[in-house]
Amino acid sequence: MLKKILYFLLIGSLLGVGACHQRENPHQIRLGTISGPETALMQVAQQVAQRDYALKIKIIEFSDYSLPNRALNDGSLDANLFQHQTFLSDDIHNRGYPLVAIAKEFIYPMAIYSVKIQHLNELKPHASVAIPNDPSNEARALLLLSQAGLVTLDTHKGTLMTPADIRRNPKQLDINELDAAQLPRVLADVDLAVINANYAALAHLYPQQNALFSEDRNSIYANLLVVNASDKNNPKFINLIKAIHSPEVLAAADKLFHGSAIPAWK
Repeated sequence: MLKKILYFLLIGSLLGVGACHQRENPHQIRLGTISGPETALMQVAQQVAQRDYALKIKIIEFSDYSLPNRALNDGSLDANLFQHQTFLSDDIHNRGYPLVAIAKEFIYPMAIYSVKIQHLNELKPHASVAIPNDPSNEARALLLLSQAGLVTLDTHKGTLMTPADIRRNPKQLDINELDAAQLPRVLADVDLAVINANYAALAHLYPQQNALFSEDRNSIYANLLVVNASDKNNPKFINLIKAIHSPEVLAAADKLFHGSAIPAWK
């Protein structure tokens, strides 16, 4: 038994050393993304980085919004690219992660979708509305419902509102909070769903083509390239940013998101 314990301790130590070496590699970046079209987009950036800057990008996919910052904090990643500033600030506040944004990527508009109505003025009283349940995207969805004229919000909490902050709900909408990844799957079971662009695209839903209402280029919710604070001046990330902002990635974003992805750095 003692031999087994010593063996696993040795393996863990070696893996830890390997991880440290990976983090210090000036020609490699382990980049966390959310599965779907954003990952496909970063695969284009990966090719550009290798071709133009001899920079190897290892893409690590996640399906849960709560995991990429945890992985970046514990050293499993060098950077991640999936979140907007409100989400990042909330994670830093709640978990104490020493993370910092170093560049803007794209705005992927959140939008309101339905398979039951064609226009918002067709919405009946007591209609069911599904929104994301993580704090920052829940607030983002509520703000979009407010902009669409469906509810009025008490905005004293700024960018972290909940359904409890709805002050007027003329149609008495039934707000249901669900995991963001589940929203496209329940679209047929509710009257409206407010869906993040990456999950919407997986269901072949796009703001410009299918949405009843969506964010525009004035949205504050640009996705960010995020690193540990100790890495914010690391020169290898400069070339990653150049690759992400390249014409090839712009063209791929236009294709993958059917014209709805907005470059936030321009």
